[in-house]
Amino acid sequence: MDVSSLVAPKKNTRIPDIAPGDTVRVSVKIVEGGKERIQVFQGVVLRIKHGGNGASFTVRHVAFGVGVERTFPFNSPLVEKVEIVRQGKVRRSRLYYLRGLSGKEARRKIKRVERKVREQVGEELLAAPPEEEVVEPVPAEVKPEAMAAAPAPTPEAKAPKTEEKPAAPEAEKPAASEAAARQTENPGQTPPAV
Repeated sequence: MDVSSLVAPKKNTRIPDIAPGDTVRVSVKIVEGGKERIQVFQGVVLRIKHGGNGASFTVRHVAFGVGVERTFPFNSPLVEKVEIVRQGKVRRSRLYYLRGLSGKEARRKIKRVERKVREQVGEELLAAPPEEEVVEPVPAEVKPEAMAAAPAPTPEAKAPKTEEKPAAPEAEKPAASEAAARQTENPGQTPPAV
């Protein structure tokens, strides 16, 4: 029996799913004497090593013309958080060829891409029961056939009329009423033009 099988690794939930080629900002706890501080290290992920307790990822960046690489364990409590600055698309899992490149050459070899990152679910969310959907019953009086047979209201009927006809001057009102009276007396004839 192996001792590592008895002690299950505790995954650091503050580390998202990262891939080689991503530009990440790693915040690490540094202990100097009795003081603690957080140091930020930003660079390109060169490789990811899987393997339970020994899982780690290597980040590289160039400082003052000198390439610096740091390897961070996935399960370390000293890794405060990891932020993905830019997601990259590369065609291999080990990007050691970036050690020989600098400046634009290195950036050109990593294509910028936006991919969906799987969101990590915290333990507190897993413990909470899922919310139930509220389903409202359909009233028995309304039948689906009756709803389908009813004519749908047109957009013109729904919208209120905003344009009103201007009020006719008083001189034109009697002439209009006379024309309407003649029309009712002689329905077959057209009213004379005014």
